[in-house]
Amino acid sequence: MTAAAPAAAFVVLAGGSGSRLGAGMNKAFLPLAGRPMIAWSLDWAAEVAEIGPVVLVTRPGDETHAEAAARSCSGRGTADVEVVAGGTTRHASELAALDHLAGRIIAGAVDVVVIHDAARPAAGSALLRDVIRTAREVGGAVPCVPVRGVWRRAGEGRLVPPDAPLFRVQTPQAFRARPLLEAYRRSRELGIQATDTSGVVERCGTLAVRAVPGHEDNLKVTFAADLARAEVVLSDPARSVRGGPAPGRR
Repeated sequence: MTAAAPAAAFVVLAGGSGSRLGAGMNKAFLPLAGRPMIAWSLDWAAEVAEIGPVVLVTRPGDETHAEAAARSCSGRGTADVEVVAGGTTRHASELAALDHLAGRIIAGAVDVVVIHDAARPAAGSALLRDVIRTAREVGGAVPCVPVRGVWRRAGEGRLVPPDAPLFRVQTPQAFRARPLLEAYRRSRELGIQATDTSGVVERCGTLAVRAVPGHEDNLKVTFAADLARAEVVLSDPARSVRGGPAPGRR
């Protein structure tokens, strides 16, 4: 019997409080375009054949909400989504997910780990495929979009153009699984944390990381205006996240 090919694990971080939205609950479970926000990311994953395990990291006590959100997905049921209690920081939640996957990573069943924010419900399946493919080719992949209209303040308050183009980093971010696991184990030993996965890889890992084109529809829902914009994006069948061209390749 031929052994199954290694799969990519898809980790969705859903520990946001929703305080800046004024939601009074974990924003990942707020209704958005007819379903819980988190269900969009889970459905994009169901469209990508390379993805195997799906891990939903949530706040302790939110497990029931997470399982209900998984049941609302068109592509995956709750039996296919592994719910894990996260920590008090993003970094701690990433560690919880990697600890959960460690056995499969070490055994070679998982060769890439994708880390995604539930607050980015409009990433789309095309971007997921891009970051997985790039991570397998070079080691790591981070979606980026250019930042325009940003200048640097020099001495005496003078404004000058930046020395190099600036980019805003998005998720999903994908990395070869074994080196990523080792980078996080090293970060735990050294007490190092970062604001996102690529920051940990940069400080504690050895992987080469390549920028891939992100897209402006892949917004992060932080404030009420972001939620309204995401509703527009996800309700429009002409948008790239609803089956159009891959981001950055129109």
